[in-house]
Amino acid sequence: MTGRNINIYFQEETYNKLRQTIGTRKISRFVNITIEEKLQKIQQQEKETLKQKKIAGYQRAMKNKVLQKELEIYDEAVGDGLE
Repeated sequence: MTGRNINIYFQEETYNKLRQTIGTRKISRFVNITIEEKLQKIQQQEKETLKQKKIAGYQRAMKNKVLQKELEIYDEAVGDGLE
């Protein structure tokens, strides 16, 4: 597996909790997995937000089409008196 080395600053208390819970030699893997999970959640939220925006746009377009149809019917019924 290829990767990059980076430096991450943890507060002493956080580092000690990690070391006690995960183990000194497993922190990098734990951080990598945790970040991947968080990134997946963010991407899923972005997809859901985009989906909701598309739905709202479609609903606005449909309302506009219904309104246009109603205006056409009204215009045909009333006319503008110029014909």
